Amino acid sequence: MNRDVSRRLFLARSGAVTTAAVAAAAVAPRAASAAARRPALDLPDVPVRPEAVADPTEATLAEAATLLRQRKITAVKLVQAHLDRITAHETTYQAFVTVTAEQALAAARTADRRRTGPLSGIPLCVKDNYFTAGVRTTANSFIFDDFVPDHDATAVARLKDAGGIVIGKGQMGPLATTRATTPDGRITTVNAWTPADPSVDPGGSSTGPATAVAGRLATSSIGTQTGGSIVLPANRQNLTGLKPTMGRTSIYGIVPLSFTRDHSGPIARDALDAAIMLSVLSGPDPRDVRTLGLPPVPDLVRAATPVRRGGKVRLRRTTRIGVPPDYLGGGNAQVVALRRKFLADLEAIPGARLVEVSYPSDWSLLTGAFNDIRLAERTEPFRPWLQKDLRLFGVSLLSWLAGLMLSGDEWVTGQRAKTHLLGEVLDGVLDDCDVVLQTGPVPFDILGLPEIGFPIGFDAAGVPVGTILGGGPYEEDRLLEVVAAYQAVTDWHLRRPADPPKARLRTRAAAPRLDPVTAAEQSA
Repeated sequence: MNRDVSRRLFLARSGAVTTAAVAAAAVAPRAASAAARRPALDLPDVPVRPEAVADPTEATLAEAATLLRQRKITAVKLVQAHLDRITAHETTYQAFVTVTAEQALAAARTADRRRTGPLSGIPLCVKDNYFTAGVRTTANSFIFDDFVPDHDATAVARLKDAGGIVIGKGQMGPLATTRATTPDGRITTVNAWTPADPSVDPGGSSTGPATAVAGRLATSSIGTQTGGSIVLPANRQNLTGLKPTMGRTSIYGIVPLSFTRDHSGPIARDALDAAIMLSVLSGPDPRDVRTLGLPPVPDLVRAATPVRRGGKVRLRRTTRIGVPPDYLGGGNAQVVALRRKFLADLEAIPGARLVEVSYPSDWSLLTGAFNDIRLAERTEPFRPWLQKDLRLFGVSLLSWLAGLMLSGDEWVTGQRAKTHLLGEVLDGVLDDCDVVLQTGPVPFDILGLPEIGFPIGFDAAGVPVGTILGGGPYEEDRLLEVVAAYQAVTDWHLRRPADPPKARLRTRAAAPRLDPVTAAEQSA
């Protein structure tokens, strides 16, 4: 679709948030036929590294799928290898709320008898706010402590339909607000690169799914993002996380945080794995009006397959990559040095053009103060529980109360500010470039525009450092083209953390704890 048409469509849909159901009714027939025409996903065989042959938990999703198709490994062996690592290291990582070992092995035996789709036999981690039929879904909250859904979220159903095997439910921040803790604030999931130091933030509320992939307890995972919880865990754990354009994937069957900000998407090992996962997840869902009437999903796997000409990697399309004024300004000197090296490596790829972009004068106001309007949206569906018992919200209570205190006119003002910001991004920043680098998930997170987080190196302490690239509406393929080319000329994404030393589970009393004020400050 023409980029100008995509922008107009996205602007129209973003401006009609409160009338989404009415708008969707007009496009439902088209969406239904689009769903029927959803193309089959045929994955190509990829070269498999010796490390992945020797240890299947080392494999990327694409490598594991190739090994399975070539019958060089069975699904049972692949799943069991990951379960063995869970047995050995989960007491340290604490990446899971629930491990579904028996169901996973049963599904693997089925996959060995017959291929059930492009993800057939692949062990996956699902964040614990996705409904899973017959499996407890807590959203790490006192409110849902005993909730067992009778159906799957659309995203989970699509992964299963494609043959994916859910190996467990990933730990998360309480109701998707902070890093993973118990509902009362005791830190649980650690960064897989610093397992002995719980103070190192593993990144946002999708920390369980990210740690599961980084620690080789699952081949890939799905998380959710409302304030950065797909791209930030990816940045902090040497992974590739892709937050799609709002509506590209369904949020039906996910415990909500914000209707205008919630996204579902993959946290994977590289661009190709993220593209495969997003290809399975994407498409219209009649149960989520945000997904209806959108431009067709492009060939994401092709976009994430590096182009080589004359033995040299180049971008599939000439792409202007915007570098904003704050990208190399101030902050941690090690991070700035890694960003400089990243820019040099990127600029050396034929087809990549670095261009300077500027922010409007009201940028800080629009991306800062007005960001708090999201708190009102999270409070609205949970008002009955707030009235029933404030203790149900545990360590995240203050942010829920803050949302309760926002007035209707403040919410309207915030939506007007958001629309103004969207115009400044689409008709300002993205007028001068095709994709733009960012120092954090805002503003693309606020606006529902696609962004991808990926690794660019390590600091002196050996902790991963990543960066974030944002794009125009429905242009996930453009983001993947850039990241795939960069990953074809670097090897950061292939590095894995060392296994943690054997350790006993930290007692609840000994675990570090987030206090309510800190939790509110870190809230998604």
